[in-house]
Amino acid sequence: MERHVLESLLTGDDEASVRALAALRSGAPYSVEERVQPTGVHAGVFGHRLQRMRMRGYEPPGLERAVQLVREHGRPVRTALIDPDNRTWFTLLFLTEDRSALVACVGWPLPLPARKPPL
Repeated sequence: MERHVLESLLTGDDEASVRALAALRSGAPYSVEERVQPTGVHAGVFGHRLQRMRMRGYEPPGLERAVQLVREHGRPVRTALIDPDNRTWFTLLFLTEDRSALVACVGWPLPLPARKPPL
């Protein structure tokens, strides 16, 4: 999928969409999964990840809503990842099977790398 096509799907004003669009425009690497998955697979996997994150005291902004939107979509989806070079923010996109529309977009900050002990 060409970068400009993916950019054109990010029309929302939510934080994840705005950050994803800015990252793409700045040249961040991205990947779009070739394989599609049934709605239940993605909703189940990311619903479970949401529960695990909550158990650790972390609430990724928008993940619960993204899982709900994927479930409501009811048709197979494919994922896309945007991973900026600065490794501060991770973005996950759920696209329609034909890549023509965005079903959901979610992003969350990545944890800071472990600090090295002083010498």
